[in-house]
Amino acid sequence: MSEWLVLSIAMAAACAVVLTIVVINNRRLPEDDDPSETPDVIEYMTMMIGVIYAIVLGLAIAGVWEARGAAQETVRQEAQAMHEISARAEVYPPAVRDRIRADVDAYVSYVVHDEWTHMSETGELSDEGTALLEKVRRSVTDYQPANDFEGQAYQPLVDQVGVADDARGARGQSAGETMPGVVWFGLIIGALVTVGLIFTLQIRRTGRELLLAGLFSVLIAFLLFLIWDFDAPFGRGISATAAPFLDLFPQITQ
Repeated sequence: MSEWLVLSIAMAAACAVVLTIVVINNRRLPEDDDPSETPDVIEYMTMMIGVIYAIVLGLAIAGVWEARGAAQETVRQEAQAMHEISARAEVYPPAVRDRIRADVDAYVSYVVHDEWTHMSETGELSDEGTALLEKVRRSVTDYQPANDFEGQAYQPLVDQVGVADDARGARGQSAGETMPGVVWFGLIIGALVTVGLIFTLQIRRTGRELLLAGLFSVLIAFLLFLIWDFDAPFGRGISATAAPFLDLFPQITQ
């Protein structure tokens, strides 16, 4: 059973139960019942729906912001790991050291200049980037240390390659949209209900009331846009950046 079917059944069942209870209660009311003696629930319901929707919006914004922060952290970890590989290769012979550093620079340059665009457009990593990282791995693991000093640096280099690979995988998992469709359905329906409840109140055409209604609608639209913009950590305006790579590898911009 799909989640959309479960959602539809749950919503229909909740609505049916509430309406049934209301109808039964109305039939049981005595003929001399005076509804003016009970408070009007419209304003109370409007307030509660607004509060509930505000909580949902806050949780959604916090969720996508946290996802963006996690995506940026994976970029920092990947860049730091590649920097460590380049720096720790200093103990190797010049030919080996230069080959490792050249492979690291090639990978970082491709990530910043090519894969970043590919990732934002398609929501996934590229095969070329994977191949370049594998080339870095081979450059590190295929070399046999010639002495104890090089041997002490070998395992940390291999570990840093593993850290970079793990961070790259996490970056790929964060490349697409993070908000499920069912959540967007709830956010949009909630916005329509919340804004629509304005018309159940005694709103008139005075400038002050029209201004408040307009500002309220604009605020809801802005918050939904903010969630949408944060929803793709690498694909939209306020997104994770490649700044950690550029800070640690300034030579790739030359």
